[in-house]
Amino acid sequence: RLVGMEKSINFSSDNTAGVASKILDAVIDAANISSMPYGDDPYTLKLQILANEVFEREVFIYPVATGSAANALALASVSPPYGIVFCHSQSHIEEDECAAPEFYMGGGKLSLLEGEKAKISASNLQGKLNNQSPAPLVHRAQPAVVSITQATELGTVYTIDEILAISEVCKQNNLPLHIDGARLANAIVALGTTVADCTWRAGVDILSLGATKNGAFAAEAVVFFDANKAADFEFRRKRGGHLFSKYRFLSSQLVPYLESNYWLDLAKNSNHRAKELARGLEKIQSITLSAEVETNMIFLQMPTSFVNFLKQENCLFYSWGEKEGMTSARFVTSFNTTEEEVDRFLNIIEKANSN
Repeated sequence: RLVGMEKSINFSSDNTAGVASKILDAVIDAANISSMPYGDDPYTLKLQILANEVFEREVFIYPVATGSAANALALASVSPPYGIVFCHSQSHIEEDECAAPEFYMGGGKLSLLEGEKAKISASNLQGKLNNQSPAPLVHRAQPAVVSITQATELGTVYTIDEILAISEVCKQNNLPLHIDGARLANAIVALGTTVADCTWRAGVDILSLGATKNGAFAAEAVVFFDANKAADFEFRRKRGGHLFSKYRFLSSQLVPYLESNYWLDLAKNSNHRAKELARGLEKIQSITLSAEVETNMIFLQMPTSFVNFLKQENCLFYSWGEKEGMTSARFVTSFNTTEEEVDRFLNIIEKANSN
């Protein structure tokens, strides 16, 4: 064990958390068997059956190792090289994926929309689609797909009605709707709904299903609700370097993840701990929460003097700039964040406030 790491409180990201016990056990089991490669294994076969049950219909699920690969491959599967992906300016595919979607699309482009709480709306999407150049069609990149993030990069959540409204615009314009669901489990828990109701029943065509941020080692998946849109995905996955030979080590993470609502139970803990942490932070007069906490992410303004104090106490988090003595910061709770960690952190930040 690395010295000191066990004493840190790490709210930098849910990517910093460990691995959930049932997922760890499944990977160990997979390591103790021999199996055919490239997805011809019992875990991958079971995952397909399980996914049909979880989504309450036939789906087509393809595990990959990273969220960037899931998003990029999903979008490339429905966009030509001259296509446009419509997304929010604060979306992960815009800010944090090093132009991977454009690369996998072979030259496509992202068209950025604004909207409160890092969410696009049906009206601003339709407005963007209506605002086309008068130049002849051949001179313009062509609308190809719409992508929304659930939960968003600010931890906010699209309601089912909001998704339905966006999907209606998509249908009217013959555009598929994609969800980047890196934190989908947190959003489902916040909405109190089912994965079917907030995806395909709401008009979603393709889903990037995340698990890494919610208890897995490194496991994501692309889920298609329409076989036609998945027609050449397997070739794109292979060409993009995401057809693993020992594929069972991806699928063996996702099977226990989805079984018996384990993924939602993990997300319930991270959401609950974020609410506890937010309630404690709100009691400190010098701290201002930037938005209501809907999932497992807290954005706030705190005195810059707190930053070094917290880091000296081995409390880790991300901060974005300082202005007039106040620092913008983000705290993210995880599937294995404990009540004791939240209490310990609140005690430390109260000490910072009293200094």
